[in-house]
Amino acid sequence: MSIFSRTRDIIAANVVDILNRSEDPEKMIRMIILEMEETLIEVRASAAKTIADQKEIERQVSRLQKIEANWLDKAELALSKNREDLAKAALVERHKAQSLISDLSAEAESLNETLQKSEGDIIKLQNKLNEARSRQSVLAARYAGAKQRLKMRELYQGSQSEDAFARFETLERRVNLAEGQADAAGIRGMSLEEEIDNLAGDDKIDQELAELRKRLHKKGGK
Repeated sequence: MSIFSRTRDIIAANVVDILNRSEDPEKMIRMIILEMEETLIEVRASAAKTIADQKEIERQVSRLQKIEANWLDKAELALSKNREDLAKAALVERHKAQSLISDLSAEAESLNETLQKSEGDIIKLQNKLNEARSRQSVLAARYAGAKQRLKMRELYQGSQSEDAFARFETLERRVNLAEGQADAAGIRGMSLEEEIDNLAGDDKIDQELAELRKRLHKKGGK
């Protein structure tokens, strides 16, 4: 389905407005670019034909100018020979050549105006096409960004995220258990040997305490 009725509509088109009104901007921009490219090809082909027509007219005008000059020479020759009838006939033919040259010149002028218009349209169409292509790049970037954001949102909100957090909590509990076990390993009861050694240490203290009492008692007796 055609978006534009061709060159005039494309030049007057507001690409942004068309995309804003579209339900599928990405598909619409591809259609716009395709139609612009096709129209640009057609306008360039038309301009090329106009140029070819101009060159053909130039060749015909050049040929007729030679014919016109030749009939003028013939008229002069006939008149110099006192053949006024032949001179008059030659001038009639010269007039026909002049008339054809005039018609072709008018056609050439019309073709020139058409060519100038086509060249202007080509520039405008190319600008519109460049605008559409730049919009396509922007849309592609926005679309890629939107897909990435959607993927991240699904990751954070979906079952994958829940599984990831569950695994993390399980791992954290394992770490806490390992740390607790390490701390507990540093807190241990005394062995039998250590308890006996402590008893020996207590006896020494009691003995020193008894000797200290004796010395104090002796000092008090004096």
